[in-house]
Amino acid sequence: MNIIELLIDEKNPLSGIDAVSIVHDPAIEENFIALKKHEVELKQIDSEKRILMGAALIPNKQIYRKNKDEEFYVFFSEKTVRRASELFLQKSNQNNATMEHEKQLTGMTVVESWIIEDKKMDKSAKYGFDLPVGTWMISMKVENDEVWKDVKDEKIKGFSIEGYFADKIQNSSSVENNEIINQLKKLLNGEI
Repeated sequence: MNIIELLIDEKNPLSGIDAVSIVHDPAIEENFIALKKHEVELKQIDSEKRILMGAALIPNKQIYRKNKDEEFYVFFSEKTVRRASELFLQKSNQNNATMEHEKQLTGMTVVESWIIEDKKMDKSAKYGFDLPVGTWMISMKVENDEVWKDVKDEKIKGFSIEGYFADKIQNSSSVENNEIINQLKKLLNGEI
């Protein structure tokens, strides 16, 4: 089965992550957690912070994909994860969010973004995540009441990225590599 590395093409202005989608079954197989406000001394505050925290991209994690009859894995290197996270913010995409890669959402903002550099000392470990160094973590503020209800009803459980990437086949036993690459590009660009 082919293993395809997804890369940032610095020459292509469209390359990178355009939006974060909230989904029921994240491809990276990591759920986020919903953070609630703690009680503040002298004030009884039970309203929720409405912040979701989770992995946006995990380096070197092979993600299974199927496109018609073709099965393959994609992955992002640690270097690509870091660059994708930087470009996401540099291009001011922190307010771009979708539901299940389909419906555009309002009232959603990435308010924190960081790369795990130390598994034990990282903020993610404080919240119970056990993720590798190089993982891109985000916290997203949810002002959208419908979305927050779906979070509480466990209809959505994680993040999934949307964007454009170049690719490089790592292992291939197929002579139809160009067709696979073209199909992968169509899949990633939402054309399939």
